[in-house]
Amino acid sequence: QVQLVESGGGLVQAGGSLRLSCAASGRTFSAYGMGWFRQAPGKEREFVAAISWIGVNTYYADSVKGRFTISRDNAKNTVYLQMNSLKPEDTAVYYCAAQRDRYYNGNAYSTVAYAYWGQGTQVTVSS
Repeated sequence: QVQLVESGGGLVQAGGSLRLSCAASGRTFSAYGMGWFRQAPGKEREFVAAISWIGVNTYYADSVKGRFTISRDNAKNTVYLQMNSLKPEDTAVYYCAAQRDRYYNGNAYSTVAYAYWGQGTQVTVSS
């Protein structure tokens, strides 16, 4: 049973920073790509960032490119999302997700690639 547990959300002023963490368990973490998605009230869940299983390839939504950085520590079975220069429009519940297939090289932007999801952590950015 794969489990993903997010932490690090909170309330921050615009321009501030937060780092989200997602601890994974239940399978070989290093063989699977990971992603972060977010969902604001009344909106659909949207892609934020993803990182390949080996950590070499990273992908970002245009809205966060240059401000957010995804990384992973395979020794700790953890993926991170460093969020800088936060804006009020970044306010959402952030979800960690694990890809379905080992060594996946397909479309990391789509929710279809992900089989497991965390419970979410709230990020609120005040203006």
